[in-house]
Amino acid sequence: MNIEEQVKQLLAGFGCDFGFAKVDDGPEGLPYAISIAVPLSDAVIDEIDGAPTYTYFHHYRTVNAYIDRILLQTGLLLQSKGYRYIPIAASQSVPSSGERTHMGRYSHKKAAVLAGLGSIGKNSLFLHPVHGPHVRLGTLFTDCPLTTTEPNLKTVCIDCDLCVKACPAGAIKGVPWRAGIARSEMFDANACNSYMRDHFMGIGRGSVCGICIKVCPLNKK
Repeated sequence: MNIEEQVKQLLAGFGCDFGFAKVDDGPEGLPYAISIAVPLSDAVIDEIDGAPTYTYFHHYRTVNAYIDRILLQTGLLLQSKGYRYIPIAASQSVPSSGERTHMGRYSHKKAAVLAGLGSIGKNSLFLHPVHGPHVRLGTLFTDCPLTTTEPNLKTVCIDCDLCVKACPAGAIKGVPWRAGIARSEMFDANACNSYMRDHFMGIGRGSVCGICIKVCPLNKK
């Protein structure tokens, strides 16, 4: 069994969807991205009604930790075979020049689209073809050559505006996603973050919401 088959077997055992992409902007020049998508609990998200729940906050953090564990174990496998790896934290903002950016070291959504796992909606959420926005993403970069897939550059979110109307922060601008569009054209991250901190601080320090995930019709099986 070659290393790519070992990686696939390992990831399949974790119950996540995954894909591989070749990139020209990987950290430390690492040219291959492994993107994973872990499904969220539909039942947990169904409980969201105008505000996040304590259960959703706990579930959100638990899945993030699970993703970090998957990436670590995948990286350890790669390193044991002589390859380098850098995992990107499942949920971590990286300030720029001391200012909050609400962005991580690398966009998990970008990596997932390039790996052919799905596309992005007006809500600026990643949309998986099976689970809709009910997923959390993880990304690992490596120099291990992997068989890549074609990116999914088609938007599936055009006529629907449910998330735009439901967002209590008015952060979703209703602009359809297209390849290369800046997040700021679609979504006001500062408005979203400020509203969460002002209204949901008692639920997990105000760091989650989930309303746009709940109302998305791609949730419905």
